[in-house]
Amino acid sequence: MAAPAATGDTGRTDCPGVAAVPDVAGVAAAPGVPGIAGNADSPDVVDAKAAPDDRAGDSRRPPGRRNAVDPVKALMHRHRELCERAVDPLEIAAGLEAHGLTDRTATRFRHRDVFSLAEEMYARRARDVEPAARTAPAERSGARAGWAVLALLPGVLCAATVAGLRFTEGQTRLAVAATGILAVTAGLRVALRRGPLGTPRRATNGTRAWTCWLIAYALFGDGLLSAALSGGPDDPWPPATAPVLALALSCAPAVWCAHLFMARARRGLAASRGLAEFAVTVRPLLLGVFALYLCALGALLALCGTALDQPPAYAGAGALGALLLLARLLAARGFGHAPAVVLGAVGAAEATATATVFAGRLPGCAFLCTPVETVAQAWGPGAVPALACGTGALVLLVHATRTLTRASAHAAPDGTP
Repeated sequence: MAAPAATGDTGRTDCPGVAAVPDVAGVAAAPGVPGIAGNADSPDVVDAKAAPDDRAGDSRRPPGRRNAVDPVKALMHRHRELCERAVDPLEIAAGLEAHGLTDRTATRFRHRDVFSLAEEMYARRARDVEPAARTAPAERSGARAGWAVLALLPGVLCAATVAGLRFTEGQTRLAVAATGILAVTAGLRVALRRGPLGTPRRATNGTRAWTCWLIAYALFGDGLLSAALSGGPDDPWPPATAPVLALALSCAPAVWCAHLFMARARRGLAASRGLAEFAVTVRPLLLGVFALYLCALGALLALCGTALDQPPAYAGAGALGALLLLARLLAARGFGHAPAVVLGAVGAAEATATATVFAGRLPGCAFLCTPVETVAQAWGPGAVPALACGTGALVLLVHATRTLTRASAHAAPDGTP
């Protein structure tokens, strides 16, 4: 039997029944052999500018063969834009999770979790274009100081308005009230436009309307409900300025707590080695920051109630503050649908409770106001907004523990430090 004739330096044989195998650096490149081109464990692939004989050998391979033995490369091709703009593996991991890839799915790419897969994708990505440099520390410090100071603006303007109302009467008082409402609204928009609570998209008109309604109810609602249950209102009732002033002052603690949560979550993302581990780390952080804000709001309610000699309304104002904080925190990370629905439901519940009291005065409709009367007689008129806002805040808290503990919720700072 004649020996097989050599074809030159290509490493092929003319032996019948034996497939032609290209030789790379003198070693046969067989799929599944570690450290060889074409294997998924190696970041190297055969260069497109290989010798003509090698290209001819590659052309005879079945279509999709290379992607089949290198699934990570196929995944990088599908998420090419994500890989090119990422400045670290964490952003790739968060982006993959946002597209539905889990730790269990990562095992199909021969990795134990999404973070390990993201690290390989980051290491293998094309380095032709350097990623955008992060913001300089000095610039970030200046931006942080800016929104940290602006967070005090709503409280300062509200305090000035309350002081003006206490020292004016008649038409002048109405003018001060109208000017103060506009000033506080503008200050609130400026304070929340940037920083940790800045939203990527503008809030809808419905969300703004319900938020304004909830704050207006905190200012006038309890007095109106109390007067309606007693047969009135016959005379104007004083507004509850202490709870609203405390809520305006709590804008600063809310922004600072949100910054603390975002910064610690980013650090946890850098230290975690899996999605489940990150969620376990961030969940107590979220609850701790939420409790910290409630403590700050409680102290402000006590201070404002003492200074203005009014009931602090811990339950109602505390529940409203918790509701607004969670709604804004979710919206700032791109989860704005659930807060809009919950705010609308809570506002509608408060409006319905007040309307049923007046509707109960109609002949044969006394049963309509029975639930509200029962609650008000047992715990006072302030129990109605406390129950409504407390229920909404609880719903958003459960939702936040599921959404804000994902790596994709902290994929990029979105302009926040």
